[in-house]
Amino acid sequence: MTDKQLWGGETAKAVENFPISGETVPVSVVRWLARVKGAAAAVNCELGLLDKRRAGRIEKAASEIAAGKHDPQFPIDVFQTGSGTSTNMNANEVIATLAGESVHPNDHVNMGQSSNDVFPSAVHLAALDVAAGELLPALKQLERSFARKAKSFAGVVKSGRTHLMDAVPVTLGQEFAGYAAQIALGQERVQAALVHVGQIPLGGTATGTGLNTHPKFAEKVRARLKRESGLKQIAPPLDRFEAQANRDALVELSGALKVIAVSLTKIAGDLALMGSGPRAGVGEIYLPELQKGSSIMPGKVNPVIPEVVLQVSAQVIGNDTAITVGGLQGQFELNVRIPLIARNLLQSLHLLSATARVFAEKCVDGIKVNKAGCEASAGATLAVATALNGAIGYDKATAIVKKATESGRPLREVALEEGVDAKLYDATIDLRKIAAGNQA
Repeated sequence: MTDKQLWGGETAKAVENFPISGETVPVSVVRWLARVKGAAAAVNCELGLLDKRRAGRIEKAASEIAAGKHDPQFPIDVFQTGSGTSTNMNANEVIATLAGESVHPNDHVNMGQSSNDVFPSAVHLAALDVAAGELLPALKQLERSFARKAKSFAGVVKSGRTHLMDAVPVTLGQEFAGYAAQIALGQERVQAALVHVGQIPLGGTATGTGLNTHPKFAEKVRARLKRESGLKQIAPPLDRFEAQANRDALVELSGALKVIAVSLTKIAGDLALMGSGPRAGVGEIYLPELQKGSSIMPGKVNPVIPEVVLQVSAQVIGNDTAITVGGLQGQFELNVRIPLIARNLLQSLHLLSATARVFAEKCVDGIKVNKAGCEASAGATLAVATALNGAIGYDKATAIVKKATESGRPLREVALEEGVDAKLYDATIDLRKIAAGNQA
């Protein structure tokens, strides 16, 4: 990287105007903005609108930025003009400086473009890239971790729980299979959203009319970006005015990420509860012991990875709220909350990607069964009386459970006292059979 300042006056004004957070536009957006400008220069050359020498120099400069060689040259705060115009001008200036004399930031680097179509396109492409290249593989890894544990725990019977109260027995494997399915469905939701995220608004210029842009420009730039990146979802929008006036596709993707955060919250909470103890909690599983859990209590360990998952999920849900507000505040031909949406969406994507990998590798893969704890909970739940309903009826079974609860006596003892045949009881109250349900 170079220490020489490559930006010009418009960037300097924006740095002065927006001393807000100290947080710049996500680097992935900047790099995709450069890729778009490099592809635009090549296409404008192909269309006879830009000479080969200038186009080549712009492409080279853009490729350097896309490769991360000039990240410090993009100092503008993420909380800036809502169209991203400041960062677009920043990119134009840096590329023009790198490309050398006779390359103008607006006339040449920005040819066929407007901040209003190129900046949101860069945000869409960055989100698409991270979601497809980082998040989906991480979620697949987590899904497989749960699926392996589901298979391993298939024969482990334990108490089911509804309303945090004892319910009919289930297997630990059934619970983990449910977790795997939640993560699989999360992937499907993301993939469905990416179809729309890939519809980028290039070629619309300022308002969607395509003014000052060659009719074939957008089609050719999209094709080049799709070919070079391998992102097969890149496609033309259903309507240019729709694509430029709102950021609904990014809101949709954020919504899918929120659902994943909700799923992870449920799963992490379950694991923390099942692993609680080791003697005074639920105590059905052992979570990996990664570090000391207390600076004062010797031997204490905590569910640190589930706690990280819960915190990240809360942040993603909060980010979605801001993205939703940003999405609904567009007016007429342009949404002007794009930097906010970009900042929160990219953060959510990166957080969930890293968290899914850590959850799989440092927690799920290392979970072990507390056999004594599972056997105790399976044997203690009085809800097994549900299996007797068909033979003795709901009301009689209820009376037996109530008497066993109040007296603290074993369910079998009370049932036989109330007239249930011993052979019927022993044949019916089979924990593995009950856990299998209608699949027995």
